[in-house]
Amino acid sequence: MGTNGSTMLEPLRQGLPPVDPTAVSGSASCGLPARFDAVRGARSFTRSTLSQWGLDERFDDVSLVVSELVTNALRHALPDDARPSGEPEPAVRLHLMRWSTRLVCAVRDPSEDRPGGSFVPERTDENCDLESGRGLYLVDAYSDSWGWHPLAGRLTGKVVWALFLLQD
Repeated sequence: MGTNGSTMLEPLRQGLPPVDPTAVSGSASCGLPARFDAVRGARSFTRSTLSQWGLDERFDDVSLVVSELVTNALRHALPDDARPSGEPEPAVRLHLMRWSTRLVCAVRDPSEDRPGGSFVPERTDENCDLESGRGLYLVDAYSDSWGWHPLAGRLTGKVVWALFLLQD
């Protein structure tokens, strides 16, 4: 997530008890090709990872959110020519991170544009007429919190994340 990837998680700490970023109890990551069938692969990766972590009961909500975040990255964040040849890794990457009380899904993409355009979760009535951002309404509804953060360091782009609180 860049040389300063821990800054991406700073908004996740607001209003929650502190968590040691080095105490991740599980993390998994996969690169996704610049094709819309990659969404199916992201769901499969999510199912497998959650199953390994004993979180099968969270799959439906988490999968829906992962699908929306990956679709948005593929649709809005990649240029038409997708990925130049010789690029060392896929332009879109899914990260799943688990702590004892939280699960974070994060999708990295090369765009520095704000996700959802003018979508504002607090203004539900105004969002219905928007051409884009409706998927973020689902992300907002099914996760406990979501946000985005520009990447720092060598990588350009952003990370869009969603937080799910877990039972102790």
